[in-house]
Amino acid sequence: MVLSPEGQLLFQKMTSPELSSIRAEIKDWTPFLKALQGVREADFIFEHYRLYLRESAGGYLLILMGHFAPIAMVRLHCDILLPSLKQVHASKGLGRFFKRKK
Repeated sequence: MVLSPEGQLLFQKMTSPELSSIRAEIKDWTPFLKALQGVREADFIFEHYRLYLRESAGGYLLILMGHFAPIAMVRLHCDILLPSLKQVHASKGLGRFFKRKK
């Protein structure tokens, strides 16, 4: 899931029915994000699932997964994904159509 800095859900994709039910239980992520203000990365382990939170330029990336997910691979994929999202976001607008001559 991708959450705005205010806690609004911007994007969600669930592949597991068990984890979808967990997402349905939480309607407002604002108190959770306020409690974690200033934390860039967090990993929470619960009884049946794991929650990984990563701060990004436009909000938060929230990953719900099972217990045995390889967290090192999740971190690696976040390290690759987040900078590429920042580049895509920066190139939006009419400026990409006009090139400056040097």
